[in-house]
Amino acid sequence: MEVANNVSEFIFLGLSQDPRMQLMFFALFLIFYIVIMVGNLLILLTVSSNHRLHTPMYFFLSNLSFVDIAYSSATAPKMIADFVSEKKTISYWGCITQMFTFHFFGCAEIFVLTVMAFDRYAAICQPLRYTTIMSANVCSVLAALSWLGALGHSFIQTLLTFQLPYCNAQVIDHYFCDVHPVLKLACADTSLVNMLVIANSGLISLGCFLILLASYTVILFSLRKRSAESRRKALSTCGSHLTVVTFFFVPCIFIYLRPSTTFPLDKAVSVFYTTITPMLNPLIYTLRNEDVKNAMKRLWNRMFLKEKQKE
Repeated sequence: MEVANNVSEFIFLGLSQDPRMQLMFFALFLIFYIVIMVGNLLILLTVSSNHRLHTPMYFFLSNLSFVDIAYSSATAPKMIADFVSEKKTISYWGCITQMFTFHFFGCAEIFVLTVMAFDRYAAICQPLRYTTIMSANVCSVLAALSWLGALGHSFIQTLLTFQLPYCNAQVIDHYFCDVHPVLKLACADTSLVNMLVIANSGLISLGCFLILLASYTVILFSLRKRSAESRRKALSTCGSHLTVVTFFFVPCIFIYLRPSTTFPLDKAVSVFYTTITPMLNPLIYTLRNEDVKNAMKRLWNRMFLKEKQKE
């Protein structure tokens, strides 16, 4: 496949060509990546260790934290290493692997966020039927469908991109292998593939975003008849979810719901959904969620007491 395409590797231009800026970005994104890993691992540990958090909402939050770890790991380690590398290259098959994993976990995040919105709708608008609607079996099926849907999306997206021939152009004006920057290098007509990419990525992002907005609109209307305390708790939970959704979906729609044209702004916008959102997720869900904060305190106290007993 490499011989047929006459390309064995690609070269990234990265976020900046300025050596001083690259060093600054290296330190900054290394900190971001550490925060992503520590924050999301902490949520996974907290939810798994506290039986009170073994509910549908926190089951999907655990899925989201796992997705964020994997999703950011598809691009961040390579990007961070490239900031201190003279030649920012990736092999042909490495590019295929990166695009597949990036879109697999990215689409999984879209579906998990959508399922989380449905869970909040069921909890707030159908409280008496909530345990029936969101039973353990239903949660498992919804999670499995999210992962299977993401797998199908990523397979199609990667196949559409790399079934095209790549002749001599090797320079990707980006910091990772994404569809539009890679398609610009193809030595064939990409108009049909561009339309299919919009249908595959853009419409998934837009469709799920509209479903999310509709579900939160219904939730807001239903809260009018609730007590002030119920409204406060529901709005706190939904507000944190809506913040994550906005940071993730708006940049995705901007990038993928358009023809295969690239703008200088694209790389900065991509940082939001590849790095900023996975970093903010644990902060938003812990700082604005009393249950998670209390569970983390109990986990910390338990670990601290064990350490003292050892001494």
